[in-house]
Amino acid sequence: MPKISSKHQVTLPVESLEQAGLHAGDDVAIHAEGPDRIVIRRGPSDPAEALGVFDGLYEPGYLEQRRAGERA
Repeated sequence: MPKISSKHQVTLPVESLEQAGLHAGDDVAIHAEGPDRIVIRRGPSDPAEALGVFDGLYEPGYLEQRRAGERA
């Protein structure tokens, strides 16, 4: 049974990686899905696909308002 190290690292079992089709060097996304559950998914292979992760981070117009305040 893998354990979480003092550096917050976990060694994943080779069998689990093989079943998931993941290999050393693959980009992955890691998300907590509630208590006691962490999900690892293959990350997007196209960097342009990854840009969408920031959608909805700020309310529409928020950054423009901040920028306008910097110029004043």
